[in-house]
Amino acid sequence: MPEQWTAMVVDDRGAETDALVSALRGAGAAVLVARSVSDAIAQLMETTIDVAIVRVELPGESGLVVLQHLQPTGTPVLLLTAEPDASARAAHFALGADDVLCTPVHEGELLARAQRRVEVARRLHAAEKETARMHALAVTDGLTGVANFRFFQERLREEFRRAQRYDTPLALVMLDLDHFKNVNDTWGHQVGDEVLIAAAQAVKQAVRETDIVARYGGEEFAMLLPQTHLAGALTVAERVATGLQQLKLSTPGLRVTGSFGLSGFPSRGVSSPELLVRTADLALYRAKSEGRNKISLFQSAVPSTNQQGQSRPG
Repeated sequence: MPEQWTAMVVDDRGAETDALVSALRGAGAAVLVARSVSDAIAQLMETTIDVAIVRVELPGESGLVVLQHLQPTGTPVLLLTAEPDASARAAHFALGADDVLCTPVHEGELLARAQRRVEVARRLHAAEKETARMHALAVTDGLTGVANFRFFQERLREEFRRAQRYDTPLALVMLDLDHFKNVNDTWGHQVGDEVLIAAAQAVKQAVRETDIVARYGGEEFAMLLPQTHLAGALTVAERVATGLQQLKLSTPGLRVTGSFGLSGFPSRGVSSPELLVRTADLALYRAKSEGRNKISLFQSAVPSTNQQGQSRPG
């Protein structure tokens, strides 16, 4: 028997309806009663339910309207009908009803069917949540909460194919936290983890929801920016750089900066996802080799370097 479940009864049959409501409450259900379609929909706008028991033949209207209203929510709906024709009841199933009972129906049977539908729906919901949780674990970096390397690789291939097909821009920003090894060596791995988590949040706050942020490895992050030219990627990198410098960490005096390598498609020398990553890596290498805390853009096979905080191309 489900615990703490809510049923809605959409019926206008007076004593018959009252008896059904009483039986449901006796089984531990909280019960909402609607005497019309409009009343039912008004109540459903204010609350959620676990199951609906709806009479099809209501005065001047059809209870099937309630079925249609509930269908997108996945709420189980049991229909009560006076129609003895099996083909008519089959049509109700085709419309999405979870069960169709011909009246008069035994209260015990109706109650058992309602409880069973609630139990099945809850098991399905729990299974879907677990599947979603397992998927999130499979594609998410356990420490920072951003995407992991495997998911990034999948999305990189997808987005590159899309950019090629529709001739749209695609930018990649690679970020390496400067002197991160010194953070671990000086303050310990717990502080290092705090820096990684805070840096990931700074990156996420600087991009759009449609962008992909991933931990590429160690202290390196990748930002894949669909529908974005290099100029837009430069703006994103500058926002991230500012966010890193403004991080409030538990360790006094700890300052975080990053080196950035940017590349984009379409561009000469960038004809595959692998080359997009390679050219961004080359730009990142230049930013690091020139003193770090810089943004380097890969343009037409010639990286150009900007001091962070400046927006002019080199």
